[in-house]
Amino acid sequence: MTTSTHTEASSGDPATNKAAARATKLLKVYGEGEARVTALDHVSVAFDRGRFTAIMGPSGSGKSTLMHCLAGLDSISGGSVTLGDTELAGLKDKLLTKLRRDRIGFIFQAFNLLPTLNALENITLPMDIAGRKPDKQWLQRVIDTVGLGDRLAHRPAQLSGGQQQRVAVARALASRPEIVFADEPTGNLDSRSGAEVLRFLRESVRELGQTIVMVTHDASAAAYADRVVFLADGRIVDDMADPTADRVLERMKRFGTAERTT
Repeated sequence: MTTSTHTEASSGDPATNKAAARATKLLKVYGEGEARVTALDHVSVAFDRGRFTAIMGPSGSGKSTLMHCLAGLDSISGGSVTLGDTELAGLKDKLLTKLRRDRIGFIFQAFNLLPTLNALENITLPMDIAGRKPDKQWLQRVIDTVGLGDRLAHRPAQLSGGQQQRVAVARALASRPEIVFADEPTGNLDSRSGAEVLRFLRESVRELGQTIVMVTHDASAAAYADRVVFLADGRIVDDMADPTADRVLERMKRFGTAERTT
């Protein structure tokens, strides 16, 4: 049983002041004429600060497209996307690039670490590129949270998959972004390493006050979140608070695509 039905209010009030990011009547269309595909069909949803939200849905539901639009990685066809009080659609490329660099963290399943840099250098790389010095106290807190204190001098090849993803998590958190977007962050990990990373993500929300939005297909991964938003055919069809793996799995069975691998 889920906590609500498909209404705009159940998806988070787009006007709420607590929202780290919001989409209002978001439309994303690919192609024209007979090739036209509506990936997002007037989606309205808000993501509160200091919460861990999972986005789920079957293949082609629009979950990755929604995350990419929220993160400013993809353009929109209609409606609006706002990060805090900043409307993304009106930003020029240079300002959008700066916003993504300074206010958004990204975690991808491919890790995206530079093999010639050690763990610490990979963590601070985005700030080094931006010419900013890290907040040493915050950086140490992040490193302690993800448990990397004794691995900072190691290069990616010397780390396990789980450790590499923890470096990627720390890199996303190190600049203290307003929001972190995670796209299938455990997709390339075994179940034990995946569970470790998910615990670290949850701890970063509870201990560090981070805001995380994660796309996943895995019911067990979604259970680490505070909330799960379900998409189907480009629309939000349900919104679950305090999820468990069993409740999420039962909901996903209606789509016939549920997986439970973590």
